[in-house]
Amino acid sequence: MRAMKFDFSDKNAELGELYPQHLETVRKRHDHALEQAGAAHAVIFSGAPKYAFLDDHDYPFRPNPHFVSWAPLIRLPLSYIVYTPGEKTVLIYYQPHDYWHPVPGAPDGYWTAQFDIRVVHNVDDVAEHLPEDRDRCIAVGEFDDDAHAFGIDRVNPTTAVNILHYARGPKTAYELACMRLASRRGVAGHLAAAAAFRDNMSEFAINQAYCEATRHIDNELPYSNIIALNEHGAILHYTDLDREAPVELRSFLIDAGAQVHGYASDITRTYGNGDTQFAELIERMETLELDLVSRVKAGVDYRDLHLETHKLIAGVLVDSDLAMGNAETLLATGVTSAFMPHGVGHLLGVQVHDVGGFMENESGATIDPPSGHPYLRLTRVLEEDMVLTIEPGLYIIDMLLENLRGTPAETHVNWNTVDQLRPFGGVRVEDNVRVLADGCENLTRDAFAELL
Repeated sequence: MRAMKFDFSDKNAELGELYPQHLETVRKRHDHALEQAGAAHAVIFSGAPKYAFLDDHDYPFRPNPHFVSWAPLIRLPLSYIVYTPGEKTVLIYYQPHDYWHPVPGAPDGYWTAQFDIRVVHNVDDVAEHLPEDRDRCIAVGEFDDDAHAFGIDRVNPTTAVNILHYARGPKTAYELACMRLASRRGVAGHLAAAAAFRDNMSEFAINQAYCEATRHIDNELPYSNIIALNEHGAILHYTDLDREAPVELRSFLIDAGAQVHGYASDITRTYGNGDTQFAELIERMETLELDLVSRVKAGVDYRDLHLETHKLIAGVLVDSDLAMGNAETLLATGVTSAFMPHGVGHLLGVQVHDVGGFMENESGATIDPPSGHPYLRLTRVLEEDMVLTIEPGLYIIDMLLENLRGTPAETHVNWNTVDQLRPFGGVRVEDNVRVLADGCENLTRDAFAELL
């Protein structure tokens, strides 16, 4: 693998060029939200550290995604964006005097020229930089301590927040650039992890190889890596990381992402270790996933794509001798859902599961997932520049398959083949794609092509 040469820093020239137009889009969203909410100012709180129960140790800080959409500052707790239409946006930049912990450095980077930056060293000093007419403010963020709202009563008003959430579906050119970089960063980790698997390493060691290649520590990852060997691949959110490698390495499922300025990638690949039957299953799922990707374009109802996934899964089950019957029967009896219980994908952005996936419009009306498919996280009609995941899977999950016993579905399952594939866990293939007017841009495959 070639060494990474991508610039993820605040000196990145492309991001600097795209950022002003991105902020103009963010401002317009807030203009609309403020108008509909009857407010004059938006105060966006970055968030506060959360402490463990009966301890003085805080959990890893996760910033308010609304704050990150304004500024690429993911390690800046107790800070505020103050937006007033027609005025330069204020950034209240909290830089404590502290010798116990690292302190944020002086504001620096392509983003600084867009803000009136007010550095404060004490939280109590924030108040003097907020609008005086607090009754005309809305506050957006998580306020576990009322003191952090500084007397603003309207916290996360529904009308404004719905507008902001719905608008985050399509991504700006700046956001897309960040996500391409996050894809490349994640793919570098995937290639290192695949090599570690081939070297017969443990889950723990594979995860270390991934983090080293992405230059992330665990707390910086957009989500906890799923590094699953053998039957662990059947646990959808497996994060235990065995310290010792199994005696026999049969399969490897990795679901792991990376982030650049808070924008995430979310990538899954599955590998075998020489078993022909499992290798054929991986190949079938790879073909299925690429088929689904080819169907992505503006105007597609994502619920229909999810249901189409189950029809295609039925075909794979039959071709792999895991099930018998036509697609309609395997769907109706719940066979396909037992083998693939999760949704085919979700919105992706400054959050791994970006908000607004169920929203019909900016009023907050929601669109339910199809009957019998409660775990689908995206039910909207696709729009240009949305970024989403396509991640079909097929697993041997004993709890779900046992639920088919004693039902009409039982006779449609080839239990001998299930027994043969159980030690391999499962298969999932996941790409991140940007919706275009008549197709999509595959951020994941492009990154693999660039780094291989």
